[in-house]
Amino acid sequence: TEKYGIDIEYHCKPLGDTDWNGSGMHANFSTAYMREVGGKDYFEALMAAFDKNLMDHIAVYGPDNDKRLTGKHETAPWNRFSYGIADRGASIRVPHSFINNGYKGYLEDRRPNSQGDPYQIASQILKTIASVPASAEVSAAA
Repeated sequence: TEKYGIDIEYHCKPLGDTDWNGSGMHANFSTAYMREVGGKDYFEALMAAFDKNLMDHIAVYGPDNDKRLTGKHETAPWNRFSYGIADRGASIRVPHSFINNGYKGYLEDRRPNSQGDPYQIASQILKTIASVPASAEVSAAA
């Protein structure tokens, strides 16, 4: 940046309250279990866990996310969890391939922003995943 006289701005909404979606750092994630076993019951339990831990996630997904996650511009509101198939306006976007492969594969958390710490973000995602039992246990509990 010094060579070209350019400044870098990492804020998630560097232009303020403007009509655009800001800067995100989406987190694609999966585990071996999600890729190899998965299943609808496990997926639904996982989404319930993400909903339950909403504020724990928001706390580490970067400052000022309330300015970026407004429910407009392909974002979900910061204070409400949602998920949807190929839904760029959801908290977690579920790829078509995930559903077509029997609820197996990766998911995309669209809430982290450009100022988030990727280690804290990954840690919180993994904590939430770890709180969900294997699908056989989910089915037995239902």
